[in-house]
This record gives sequence, C-alpha cells and structure tokens, in this order.
Amino acid sequence: MQSHFPSRRDFMIGLGAILAAPPRLHAATPELLEGAAFGTHWQITGPEGADLGTLRPSLDALFQDIDSEMSPWRTDSVISHFNASASGLSVSEEMIGVAQAALHLARQSEGAFDPTVGPLVARWGFGPIERGGSPDWRSLSAQGSRLSKSQGDLTLDLCGIAKGRALDRAVELAQGAGLDNVLFDLGGELRALGRHPEGRDWRLAIEHPNPLQPPAAHLNLPAGLAVATSGLSAQSYILNGRTWGHIIDPKRAEPVQGALRSVTVLASDAMTADGWATALFAAGDDAGPALARANDIAALFLYESGTALRRVETGGIGEVLT
Repeated sequence: MQSHFPSRRDFMIGLGAILAAPPRLHAATPELLEGAAFGTHWQITGPEGADLGTLRPSLDALFQDIDSEMSPWRTDSVISHFNASASGLSVSEEMIGVAQAALHLARQSEGAFDPTVGPLVARWGFGPIERGGSPDWRSLSAQGSRLSKSQGDLTLDLCGIAKGRALDRAVELAQGAGLDNVLFDLGGELRALGRHPEGRDWRLAIEHPNPLQPPAAHLNLPAGLAVATSGLSAQSYILNGRTWGHIIDPKRAEPVQGALRSVTVLASDAMTADGWATALFAAGDDAGPALARANDIAALFLYESGTALRRVETGGIGEVLT
C-alpha cells in the first residue's frame, strides 16, 4: 500500500507555463501525462506526439520503490524500520546517497536543515514520527551500505529532500526514453528537460502567499534546472491568532515564526532545490537570506509586509524572474 510524503511545496503553479505565456501559445496543443505519488500529483508536459504514456509503468515503479524506502508514513518502509532500530541497519545504495545528501545539507546550512526533527514535526501536528528523541543530525552516519545512529531513539525523516530526488530520477527516466523537451512537475517541484516546444524557456508562475492575489512573480526555467518552494500555505493552521506551519526551526524547537511566507530556490537538480528551500525557510527572516548569500543559492524570499509583499532576491535569481 502506497502512503505519502507530506507535501512541503504547494506554491509553484505547474501549469504556469501556460498561464504566463503569450496568447500564441494556445495555438499549440501540449501533451500531458499525469498521475499520483507520495500523496500528491505529478504531471509531465511535452510537445504533441511525444508519446509520454510509455513512461507510466516505469514512473509508477520508480515512485513505488522510493515510497517503500523513504516514506515515514508507512510502517513497513525501510526508514520506519531504521527509526525503530537500536543502532541502524543496512540499506540500499540509493537511500545511502539521499541520507548523505541530507547530512551534507545539514552541515552546509548549520543545522537549519535537520533530518532528525521528525518527532518535533509530529508534536506540532504535521508528521507521523510520534516517538523519538531530541533532534541531533550529528549522531547519524551513512557510510558504505550502513545507515547508523549513535542514539537508539534518534529518528530520520527525509521528506525535505526525497521528493526532489524522486523528481530527478523521473527526469532521468524521461531522458533514457529519448525525451528532450519536457517539463516535469512533482507536487509543485519542477524540473525542465530541454525547452518549451516553441523554443523558449518554460514559464512558471510563483503563487502569492495570499491565494486571492495574482502571482507574486513569474520565472523562466532554463533547460536542465529545477525549482522548489517552501512556505506556510502548504501545511499550516491558525491558533490564538498565530500561524503555525509545518517547517520547524531546529534551534527553537517550534514552527518558524516571522514575516517570511515562502522561499523559492533555483538549482541544477531538484533534490538540491528541495532541500535548500526547506533550509532557507527554516533559517527564518534574516538568517535565511544570509545563508543563501553565503552559499550562493539562487532564491526568492517573499515576506508579508502589512498589506504588501516584500521580495528579497539572492544568488542571481533575478535574472530569470519577470
């Protein structure tokens, strides 16, 4: 039975390539392939006649394999068995690679991205890892084929990075099938393979934090690049006049607070964009942009400022924004 990763990205409008395009685009008839995975929706957009349907069996098998390994929502997944173990277990090369990427990002972000915050996420009403010790990513190790922990009650949650990895692998499948001009959207994370059939970059709309408002910006997604967004509207609730979101500030052990409403990251691969979007939002109002500049991350920060919206850009993302 397939469960899901919690949806951490809900801001990017997958059909922005159509919504933001000039009228002549409507003369074209893009081919679409759609499905469901990880409790969310995926879609491939390509040129007419691309025969995208041939990808479906391979994509379904890929997403099922990733779900069976890395979904904390499944009690029978590999990551759930790891969390229940005393010291760790042997896992696949793929899972070792994703865990190593998560730990590398934890180091780069000075702990803003912490793959051991699962119990805190659950404590605030957003995740399935209800039992476990205090977050401590430094007590995890991923070497060879062994995923280990030095504290028996430590847990691992790869949801902040695994969906991006799934998107990258899906794009690899498309490349292997000979497709060279498609846009892949997995739960609001997008990656461009080639260019739009009209020969231009794919065009996307970045949603305003207030869903009643028009898009906050438009973005031209160059060939080969990926984009991901983290923010409050994906999962949040209001209690006593305060908004509580699903992204945890590891230093304060509570949901991120402040005026920051979303962070959109552009990167060479979806796993990197996915992880950094989470890390930069978790870092908060001031530390987020500082962290992005220190690591040369192309990011767009959107802040609530009274009735207006304030933008902060880092890493040259302004070159692809319109």
